[in-house]
Amino acid sequence: MKITILMGSPRKHGNTAQCLEPFCDELQTLGHTYTLHYLYEKKIDPCYACRACQKDWQHFACVRHDDLAPIAEDVLAADLLVLATPIYSWYCTGPMKNVLDRFVYGFNKYYGDDVGPALWAGKKLALFVTCGYKPEKGADLFEEGIKRYCKHSKLTYLSMFTERHLGYKTVFMDENKAEHAREFARQITSE
Repeated sequence: MKITILMGSPRKHGNTAQCLEPFCDELQTLGHTYTLHYLYEKKIDPCYACRACQKDWQHFACVRHDDLAPIAEDVLAADLLVLATPIYSWYCTGPMKNVLDRFVYGFNKYYGDDVGPALWAGKKLALFVTCGYKPEKGADLFEEGIKRYCKHSKLTYLSMFTERHLGYKTVFMDENKAEHAREFARQITSE
């Protein structure tokens, strides 16, 4: 299975990254290939609602000249998309939000009166998040938003990995979280 992981954390060794490491190790152990994009290292403009992407029903076709086009190509080539992000203010980080906004129009060719295809229809999507609140109070709104996003985009939503950080004076990563991440890798690649 080919997997594209979009990493929305600004910290390469932060909580999300610490959980992502055993997840990625397990993907390799299982024989899957993945591409990991650190979004904070990329120039990804927000969507300007120009709708130029809607004119080309064959390609992603965003007219912005930044780093998103190669990421879009990886998403189209993948079987599974994993959105990895810490939760900030009950939603994903800014770069991840920019990607989601651009993808919803660039891949879904049905804005306005003309109804075209969803170029990524049928792909699977999973969430991989960390947050400070209990998941049912910290990551629930993001998950609900992504479920709606998937329905609109004709994607198959799988599930969400979530781990909580209890505060700056606590150690975040432990073997239980690592095993949870490995189990999540096994789960979403078997669906």
